[in-house]
Amino acid sequence: MTKNKKKGGKKLTAQQLQIDILRYLLAHPKKQFSPSQIIEHLRVDNNKDSAQHALEQLVNAGTVAEFSLNKFGIAFRHLGIEEEEAPAPAKPAEHRKIEKFEKHTPKKSSSSRKIIEGRVDMTRTGAAYIVSEMLDTDVYVPNRHVNGALHGDTVRVMLFSAAPRRRGLPERKPEGEIVAVLKRANEFFIGTYRQSRKYGLCLPDNPNMLTDIFIPLEAAGEARDGEKVVVRITDWQEGTGRVPVGKVTQTLGNVGGSDFEMKKIRINQGFQLSHSEEAEAEARRIPDNISEQEIARRRDFRDILTFTIDPEDAKDFDDALSVRTLENGHLEVGVHIADVTHYLKPDSNLDREAYERSTSVYLVDRVCPMLPEKLSNNLCSLVPEQDRLTFSAVFVFDEKEKIVSRWFGKTVIHSAKRFAYEEAQTIIEKKASESLLKHPRYSELEWAVLTLDRLAKKMRKAREKNGAIGFETDEVRFKLDENGVPIEAYVKERKEAHLLIEDFMLLANQEVAIFMDQKGGVGGDGPAGAEYPFVYRIHDLPDMSRVADFARFAAEMGHPLKVDTPRQIAQSFNQLMQAARKDDRLKVLEPLAIRTMAKAVYSTNNIGHYGLGFSHYSHFTSPIRRYSDVLAHRILERNLDGKSYRVDKTKLEEQCKHISAQERKAADAERESIKYKQAEFMQSRIGQTFDGTISGMIERGFFVEVEGSKAEGLVEFRHLDDTYTLEEGNLRAKGRRYKREFKMGDRVQILVSAVDMQKRQIEMELVF
Repeated sequence: MTKNKKKGGKKLTAQQLQIDILRYLLAHPKKQFSPSQIIEHLRVDNNKDSAQHALEQLVNAGTVAEFSLNKFGIAFRHLGIEEEEAPAPAKPAEHRKIEKFEKHTPKKSSSSRKIIEGRVDMTRTGAAYIVSEMLDTDVYVPNRHVNGALHGDTVRVMLFSAAPRRRGLPERKPEGEIVAVLKRANEFFIGTYRQSRKYGLCLPDNPNMLTDIFIPLEAAGEARDGEKVVVRITDWQEGTGRVPVGKVTQTLGNVGGSDFEMKKIRINQGFQLSHSEEAEAEARRIPDNISEQEIARRRDFRDILTFTIDPEDAKDFDDALSVRTLENGHLEVGVHIADVTHYLKPDSNLDREAYERSTSVYLVDRVCPMLPEKLSNNLCSLVPEQDRLTFSAVFVFDEKEKIVSRWFGKTVIHSAKRFAYEEAQTIIEKKASESLLKHPRYSELEWAVLTLDRLAKKMRKAREKNGAIGFETDEVRFKLDENGVPIEAYVKERKEAHLLIEDFMLLANQEVAIFMDQKGGVGGDGPAGAEYPFVYRIHDLPDMSRVADFARFAAEMGHPLKVDTPRQIAQSFNQLMQAARKDDRLKVLEPLAIRTMAKAVYSTNNIGHYGLGFSHYSHFTSPIRRYSDVLAHRILERNLDGKSYRVDKTKLEEQCKHISAQERKAADAERESIKYKQAEFMQSRIGQTFDGTISGMIERGFFVEVEGSKAEGLVEFRHLDDTYTLEEGNLRAKGRRYKREFKMGDRVQILVSAVDMQKRQIEMELVF
């Protein structure tokens, strides 16, 4: 009689068995298992000895520990992973096994870790690169090892052994497999709903979502077959061959066009289309009036001339300025910021949702606010002729216009005037309109604007002298018809009124950061030597190798740069910006220069802000639209008037990372919306000709940036009358037969021949 073969799964390779064991142990971090238990739980056809060998290999790698005789679990301390209830260490009887484990444990340097954590950067092929602070390079993850992770997810990755380097070839990127998804970047997806008799499916529009979403019929709501829907993932069902389960949260119908595309951009970047009912209900319960008791607790600025300067179409006014002359002749300037934390209570539904969003998202034709409208456009907005609660930074300038004192605290204001930037600019240019001249307080307002403009210019000059880089990239704006279709595109012009506001916001942000950093230092009012964790806005030094590459590129275009030191880089970039104002051909260098810079982020570790030339900088001035500023307000308030409060630095750093990630996604959404509107603008102009500048070159052809709309399209070489080859590091293309040249920065005239709205691509032909 033959023995029945035990039914299980397929037999795994040695490497795949290690990966599956590690994934299982990570999913059960508080337990330990024997090799036979591992085989039973994994349901594979490998034998116990195979599991024993795989576990020993993982112990040698430092990712697994043997905690008692033949009982294995995750080695948290050796992985650098925090776990409050990690398995207890082995008993004294197992000293020999512990010594063996410690002997093979890698050192704590990031390069020797077998497990890393990072963020997924997905490619179109389904493979991914993992960006991790634990390594100096990205980790490549093949498609078959992505295991359900999506673009932007935070994951844990097991690294494979490095392949031997072949002589004469560059070193290969490390490779690995995703063994756990720690945090999903997005739980909402837009897609097409398909319904069968027993269940529904959502076919996501997002190209990074590589699987359909299962929808139980009871979770489909009113969605009908073929309609576009918004789906929230309720169960990710991680594992080979399994699909996530979702619930329809909104039915969009059979839609298309601009409105649908804007919604899709927001959803694909992880931002919900509306606030939750719980958050909205909390907002509705907030009283509209300000109590006399609250006013009595604050410094009263209501009788001091105060005003706002914002974009014409703005609805949320974060900041206001006040100015007056004191009895001793000194000037007092108040930077008044909406007191969002008065209304936004920690751990409320409003607060949790604001943190999750972390930022308002500004698309071409709409704003997706961080806070519900009652707060963002009403209670917190510093509208004119109404009392508003504020958190203020107040500065006194002496007769030489030097700052001699600073004060931070809660205040109440009453704005006398709401300026649009263009209207404030008419005062600076002495071209005020008749209606403005008739304002009952015009003479005071004129003095205030001109005084603040004078102070701002002086601060700006000092900042530039101190090494600030004056990047001023062109910002495209659109005029839209009633259906949201662009009818005009133009470049936003930044004048003195814009810079005036910017300079005083920079001042407040800088001074708040200095106050918090120095609280425990010499002259501070906290315990000497104590660290007071805070939310800093940091900008690292540039990557010198990338700057050197850019300098060679600029030199080939006839504009040599000195880039031996960070200070030389700042000076050279400022000179480049000035030269580009006189020579349009050099404008193509400005965005390339910016790409050599590090990205500004939030952190508790203050390294200064290189781009601004500041040793200390924070974000304090926009709490209606940035959660970083909400955190800054809360921490600052609890450290004023001699009070001492230190937040948990580890938790605050985690919040900083989340907010930085959300900021990146919001910026991506804004760029996507602009690119869509540029394509939409050009779609109605197919067959028309435009002037433009060659902005880039590839093997297929060259890109042209159109004046006004800044839309970029491709002119393919195959449509020209010669065979062209690229020369001088893709700076120029030369025809083999007629020797005609096209160079970066050349002015050309093009005809718009086709537009692909799905891909946001514009095809162009050269007009000879």
